[in-house]
Amino acid sequence: MDFLRLAVFTTSLLLLSALVRGHDQVPLDDFSSTEHSSDTWLKKYGKQIDQVFSGPLSFSHLPYSRCLEDVSAQFDIAVLGMPFDTGVTYRPGARFGPYAIRSGSRRQRETRGYTLSWRNNPYEQGSKIIDCGDVPVSPFDNALAVDQMEVAYSTLLNRPAVGQSLVPSLTEKFAKDGKEHPRIITLGGDHTIVLPILRSLHKVYGPVSVIHFDAHLDTWGSYPGQTTEQSRVTHGTFFYLAQEEGLMTNTSIHAGIRCKLAGMTDIENDQAVGFQLVTSDDIDDLGVAEIVRRIRARVGDSPVYLSLDIDVIDPGLAPATGTPEAGGWTTREVKRIIRGLAGLNFVGADIVEVAPAYDNAEITGIAAADLVHDFLSMFLSQEPPKAPGERNVPRDEL
Repeated sequence: MDFLRLAVFTTSLLLLSALVRGHDQVPLDDFSSTEHSSDTWLKKYGKQIDQVFSGPLSFSHLPYSRCLEDVSAQFDIAVLGMPFDTGVTYRPGARFGPYAIRSGSRRQRETRGYTLSWRNNPYEQGSKIIDCGDVPVSPFDNALAVDQMEVAYSTLLNRPAVGQSLVPSLTEKFAKDGKEHPRIITLGGDHTIVLPILRSLHKVYGPVSVIHFDAHLDTWGSYPGQTTEQSRVTHGTFFYLAQEEGLMTNTSIHAGIRCKLAGMTDIENDQAVGFQLVTSDDIDDLGVAEIVRRIRARVGDSPVYLSLDIDVIDPGLAPATGTPEAGGWTTREVKRIIRGLAGLNFVGADIVEVAPAYDNAEITGIAAADLVHDFLSMFLSQEPPKAPGERNVPRDEL
């Protein structure tokens, strides 16, 4: 046995020696010769372009600015994170949602933003789109956090829009001051964040209609144990509170509802808050086109805010969420419905309840990031893209 070990050791030394001799035969100056010693990266390789998997973490590698403190930051559309999750009733973790969505967007970038489904690249429509970072919300005091989110949103909403889009924004049509305001896509955070957002929007536009993609109604008036005014503010009560404050029209609509209820009293309350209902099962009975028609008919020409809870998607396709409900829509179905909403008078949008601790292989974060890309095209399209049969494009061109 000792002889065998000695033989193995000797063989290893011989192989190592051969490798070292082989390495010595490659001149070091082949890699760092004096004739190249004066080269800089810029001279030899050009602009420093991050790989899809590298660089600072901003949404789709967009320009990043701390817009809340950088008063010179200008934009038509801002991506803003709200890492708040202390209004949840079940699983926490959505404070990491903005990070997960940005991480899921790494393969997206401005130069490769064209999609066959939209037939455009939202980054080539003339609008200035930037990532404004996250609101530094308090994780210890919900009243303080809600105020921080409202102040942050209002700060950005009241910046002058750059206004160079190829598709003119209609925000000035509804704004009380008659001016064009930027639009914000908010990355949640739990769904409570919509209450301070609606408060901010109300200051500029008055009551807005809401298109709400979710498995849950979020119009409940209270939960057991809510004994203080602040404890009423949760991710399941914010629409009820918004209705109390007059922040919404009575022409709002849910899409994808399938949660358990206390009974028909919940539906009656929901209608009183101002919502119409589209359930998850309706997609089988009505189809995508009819769901789109009902949503558009409901909100009409009013200023519209879109709020999308990632749990509208089936948890088999988007497991990373706080309150998963079986039997949801597919990612593809949700994307098709969103495409059908282009041309409405959107004043803002959000995607919420992404809690990456419950994710697998980033599938939820990637889906959420792709939906944000759809939001950008939705904002910047004057009408829904035509169906494939209406494009008159030869199949060999696709």
